[in-house]
Amino acid sequence: MSFGLIIIGDEILSGRRQDKHMARVIELLAARGHALAWARYVGDERPLITAALKDALASGDIVFSCGGIGATPDDHTRQCAAAASGRPLALHPEAKRLIEERMHDVAIEQGIPYEPDRPDNIHRLNMGVFPEGATLVPNPYNKIPGFSLGDVHFVPGFPVMAHPMIEWLLDHRYGHLKPAAHAERALYVKGSMEATLTPLMEQIEAEFAGVRVFSLPSVDHPQRGRHIELGVKGEPSVVDAAFGALQAGLVALPGVEFGTE
Repeated sequence: MSFGLIIIGDEILSGRRQDKHMARVIELLAARGHALAWARYVGDERPLITAALKDALASGDIVFSCGGIGATPDDHTRQCAAAASGRPLALHPEAKRLIEERMHDVAIEQGIPYEPDRPDNIHRLNMGVFPEGATLVPNPYNKIPGFSLGDVHFVPGFPVMAHPMIEWLLDHRYGHLKPAAHAERALYVKGSMEATLTPLMEQIEAEFAGVRVFSLPSVDHPQRGRHIELGVKGEPSVVDAAFGALQAGLVALPGVEFGTE
């Protein structure tokens, strides 16, 4: 199964907040031998969120959706998840219990009576209103859960909450998944342009099934200067052979210098 990431919030797109989710999700996946296949940023517009979630639900991928599951007017993810899945919204009984438990804990911390019928406490229960049939994602930070619809998982936008919740999902829902077989080898090329290297790259991919070639040009590297990082990745059983063919092809190109350092 592939892994996808949806990051929701105008504050990311406007630059008011910097995205901290993608880098961390990549780290969490890599630590378990997995990789992120795709990511999508979406602003706080219900039609856009609903469309993104419909795609996620139909993808068959494992998808983490970060942001917008609160209960303020700019939080739309719960409603869009319901629309995307064609399910009605309902207060999840266990989510209700956890939210009330959290409110009780906060009242004790503040030294005030716990009043479950106070308007603001009643409003907080909206954070447990999920599409019918959703399962809960535990939140170790403040107990207020996220939720899952199949393999699409909804967590808060706060990294301090979202990242432990995603880690829990990886270990408890997907700990049985075997890492995809993958290997990667690369070198640094000087004295050539990508257009010159393209026929060789296409030749390698045509000759070695299960291998992809990548090129990452740099024009102002502080140590290497202008160069291209060129490599192969994919099925471990053929990566070494493909890399050898890549090196042989570079030797045949006039004026090209390359090395692994």
